[in-house]
Amino acid sequence: MSEPLKNIYTLEFLNDFSNKIHNVYAEFNKSDFVASVLAYPWDELPLKARIHRIAEILGDYLPNDFENALNILFSINKSCVGFPYLFFPDFVATYGKQEKYFELSMDALERFTQQSSSEFAIRPFLLNDPRGVMEYMMKWSLSPNEHVRRLSSEGCRPRLPWGIALSMFKADPLPVFKVLENLKEDDSLYVRKSVANNLNDISKDNPDAVLAIAENWICHNQDTDWILKRGCRTLIKRANPKAMSLFGYTSSSAENPIFRNASISVQPNQLKIGDSCELNYSLDIDWSSPVHIRLEYGIDFIKSNGKSSRKLFFLSDKTLLPNAHLQCTRIHSFTDLTVRKHHPGIHKIVLIVNGIEYAQTTLNILGCKYDYK
Repeated sequence: MSEPLKNIYTLEFLNDFSNKIHNVYAEFNKSDFVASVLAYPWDELPLKARIHRIAEILGDYLPNDFENALNILFSINKSCVGFPYLFFPDFVATYGKQEKYFELSMDALERFTQQSSSEFAIRPFLLNDPRGVMEYMMKWSLSPNEHVRRLSSEGCRPRLPWGIALSMFKADPLPVFKVLENLKEDDSLYVRKSVANNLNDISKDNPDAVLAIAENWICHNQDTDWILKRGCRTLIKRANPKAMSLFGYTSSSAENPIFRNASISVQPNQLKIGDSCELNYSLDIDWSSPVHIRLEYGIDFIKSNGKSSRKLFFLSDKTLLPNAHLQCTRIHSFTDLTVRKHHPGIHKIVLIVNGIEYAQTTLNILGCKYDYK
């Protein structure tokens, strides 16, 4: 089992960081800072709470004046690169939210995002002053630095994982669209992925608005087309008719299918939690011209309350010639994950083509593979 990400903050890491601070600020009490960070309840804290704890305690050991404290961090931030240093922008969100510090805080977040990321720290400022922050986002979307451009998109995602939800952009995504307009042909894949994820976030609350953007942007630039398809992935998963048509999926229905003999089977059809099974699926194309299909399988997982909840798993997205035969195998593990726990019971497994369920089978989960009672 891999080491929990929260354990990146080792004693060695904290001592190294303390030395960097002490080298530019002799009054910094290295031993007390490290001891304060590691004091109870450090061991129980999850990752984000640890990031915030470091930022918060750092403020106790730096000058009380926010600008002076930032200048110390500015003097070392180029040597503090990567995910572990998310507490730099968190420091800004913790101590720089006063109105008098607004411009200073925005400049600090722009600077720190180039070494780690300010996507989480910008969000409290957006909630306090969406118009003012979005003016910065517009400016950042034109930055020559890809990390800053990515911040302009990632920071205003309405549903950023781990981040504070931005309800005002769930209700009205227009300010976000104005930023994304500047990024829709960005030459950085790092930025394009963020733009796509932002659009996908918006599509969950405003599908018609995203589809309108897609209709307007599509077929002008191959990078933009890539963004749009990835940005509409939730709509495609839900077989939204307009999205399926826009991205060229062949129209199909249970009454007028584009294929025949669709099947899915599982071996073994009975196993314990922690084991894996082999899924076999096949279909024959029954169409007079090439067809564009998206294949998925869905599993109705049994929850702790005995009810089921479906999760979809991607298989392939391809164009097939007329009369083609498709037959493939996929291994699926029923090992417990942080995001999904498995429970005993009959699990329905379905084959889905272009959003429509065409074949099914069942799998019986008996219990944990290590439970021999």
